[in-house]
Amino acid sequence: MIFSPPLQSATLIKRYKRFLADVTLPNGEIITMHCANTGAMTGCAEPGNQVWYSTSDNPKRKYPNSWELSVTPQGDTICINTAKANALVVEAIEQQQIPELAGYSNLRTEVKYGSENSRVDILLEPHSNTDLQSRHTSKACYIEVKSVTLLQDEFGAGRGFFPDAVTTRGQKHLRELMEMVQSGHRAVLFFAVLHSGIEKVSSAHHIDSNYSQLLKQAKEVGVEVICYKARLSPERIELASPIEFID
Repeated sequence: MIFSPPLQSATLIKRYKRFLADVTLPNGEIITMHCANTGAMTGCAEPGNQVWYSTSDNPKRKYPNSWELSVTPQGDTICINTAKANALVVEAIEQQQIPELAGYSNLRTEVKYGSENSRVDILLEPHSNTDLQSRHTSKACYIEVKSVTLLQDEFGAGRGFFPDAVTTRGQKHLRELMEMVQSGHRAVLFFAVLHSGIEKVSSAHHIDSNYSQLLKQAKEVGVEVICYKARLSPERIELASPIEFID
């Protein structure tokens, strides 16, 4: 995913009202920009952090600038725009960069599924020609994508966690994925790691024990967990390499 034009730099003053952030530009001007992250953003939004932002040419937008990246005092780069996670995974699948999800004939997004009236992030559909199908790709594959940006080194160097706050929505998604497996389909929880300092991912039992327990149950019934880390810069972001999920 290429940023065109490349992102511009500023210094974070504060994030507030969940969707807004005030920043100082290099010339000293203070502007308000949109923040496409409604989560806790723990460790990602400290006043004084360097931020990188994009600018929209849509005249209807009240805030034309969007906060995309944050740089911590330790030098780690984080993509705080959670909307990018789904697009990155779709792009990587289409470019055959995720071997675990290769070999399907069709990809759709935001498809209704499950008994709790959800929309799955990505649905991969199999080839109709059985000669082209492997054991995995003979089934439809339901994929929920989660953005991982919470780094907590106190639990081990490079240890990332999801979620960063209690998530009833995330719990629902796990139940839906389990339902898909029980219906004979393939189901995947995909962690898109958007923090350069994270080297392995775990479920945040200390933040949302219900989510952690549900994830354990989901794995037991056959829901797969895949983690890929992104390469981040003001010019482009892309999923680069698989990393370990630790129970």
